[in-house]
Amino acid sequence: MVPAVRAARDRGDLAAVPMFVRFTREGVVWPDGGQTPADAVIWATGFRPALDHLAPLGVLDPEGRVELRGNRSAQEPRLWLVGYGEWTGFASATLIGVGRSARAAVEEITAALREPSPSE
Repeated sequence: MVPAVRAARDRGDLAAVPMFVRFTREGVVWPDGGQTPADAVIWATGFRPALDHLAPLGVLDPEGRVELRGNRSAQEPRLWLVGYGEWTGFASATLIGVGRSARAAVEEITAALREPSPSE
């Protein structure tokens, strides 16, 4: 764990929680039924394809991958994936590559958050 992540955990700003079970219009729903508002979810996918836990969200294609538009899920527009191989960005399974992928995801999320919502 890098120092900045450890510091966030120690401050209580970062905590491991069970996977949410679904998206709602306003955010996500947890296994206990609780809800949390969310404008965006960033999923750091890691170095190997282990995305079965995303199946309940309805975002996996027949090959078990998430179809992307840039770093954003085509099926769930509030889900971005960063990391894991060429399908999430050039060399994104490397430290240098994931930096590029992460910067691109931040730019995409920033632009998406500036878009008016459908209800506006």
